[in-house]
Amino acid sequence: MKSRPFKQVDVFTATAYLGNPLAVVLDGQDLDDDAMQRFAQWTNLSETTFLVPPTDATADYRVRIFTPGGELPFAGHPTIGSCHAWLQAGGKPKVAGRVVQQCGAGLVPLRRDGERLARLAFAAPPLKRSAPSPALLAKVAGALGLKAQQIVAAQMLQNGPAWLGLLLENADAVLQLRPDHRLLKELGVEVGVAGVPSAHDSSQLISRSNREARAFGKRSTTVVAPDADGVTIDLEVRAFAAAVGVDEDPVTGSFNAGLAEWLIADGHMPERYLAAQGQCLGRAGRVYIERDSDGTIWVGGDAVTCVDGHVAL
Repeated sequence: MKSRPFKQVDVFTATAYLGNPLAVVLDGQDLDDDAMQRFAQWTNLSETTFLVPPTDATADYRVRIFTPGGELPFAGHPTIGSCHAWLQAGGKPKVAGRVVQQCGAGLVPLRRDGERLARLAFAAPPLKRSAPSPALLAKVAGALGLKAQQIVAAQMLQNGPAWLGLLLENADAVLQLRPDHRLLKELGVEVGVAGVPSAHDSSQLISRSNREARAFGKRSTTVVAPDADGVTIDLEVRAFAAAVGVDEDPVTGSFNAGLAEWLIADGHMPERYLAAQGQCLGRAGRVYIERDSDGTIWVGGDAVTCVDGHVAL
């Protein structure tokens, strides 16, 4: 073992401990797959990443992404979190203002997004989407406790990970879900759900948030984002991944990326919106979505370093 630079980063939040944590080993060059997997199991986070030299000359670094159960070709919050850690550790991009990450899914460009230096955005990778089978949709709806009329639209979304995406009738339907995670694991499918807040949802959520604020202090979240710009939340999101050992993911970049490509293309959402995720876990994840003039979907979020040091590995 040797001492390696290490950071634990909270992603999709500007406030530490309200987003999705990520472990980043900044020097994973001589680690084999088994060592990486063992460490990812030990951290027991949804993802742990290892930065290694790129094999593509145009990339700034290469990242290996591991869940406790295996390696992923791409994931969103590890992409933003790894880039944040790399830049903070002194990484210098080959092209100013643009970072190119190499991963199992290929090259992923990142940019600084907006005025916040800690906010990064990645270009959503190519998406394959298709209609789910009626049989699978019925089984998933049963595992989520949904009635057929509550599902507005459904798509299989694959951009590295594969998600069954469900657009529900409203945000309240999303937040009230009580999934049967055992059944979802047996089905072997990762499921993401989303709903647009309505005026009815807003009053309920604000009331609920006020109760939570009294009970838990600053932990509250509402339809209106609690960050400095006070931007209204346009979409409420949850993601269930018992199939890969994570019952509910706090904030999910890959699903939000595929979701945005689908919902914007089909006219369900505008070209720029703000998604919230993690409320049911006591988090306040914020995902900034924008489709630019050439059709690229950018998925942005803040990141905060919570642990900075070294790990024996």
